[in-house]
Amino acid sequence: QVQLVESGGGLVQAGGSLRLSCAASGSIFSINIMGWYRQAPGKQRELVAHITRGGTINYADSVKGRFTISRDNAKNTLYLQMNSLKPEDTAVYYCAANPAIVSGIYFGSWGRGTQVTVSS
Repeated sequence: QVQLVESGGGLVQAGGSLRLSCAASGSIFSINIMGWYRQAPGKQRELVAHITRGGTINYADSVKGRFTISRDNAKNTLYLQMNSLKPEDTAVYYCAANPAIVSGIYFGSWGRGTQVTVSS
């Protein structure tokens, strides 16, 4: 079991920046991939970015060039630096380890989420 706790969300004006953190604990050795997902009201949860054990990174097209995912293995912490934020980035952001979403069912380990609100 992996436990994940997100922090760093908040209210920011369009064009601003936020940095999300995700502290992992428990069976860290079992983690092959970690990622950030987000879910806006009335929408499905979607991938924002993920990073594999080997360091391969993937971003959603909507955040490429604006968001950066990184990790600090010594601190067991995952980060998401979000720059040039837009109102459409408003959502609850979730950290996940070994995630999978199948027919609306969430597999893997998930945090409780942190709210990001971008005002226009």
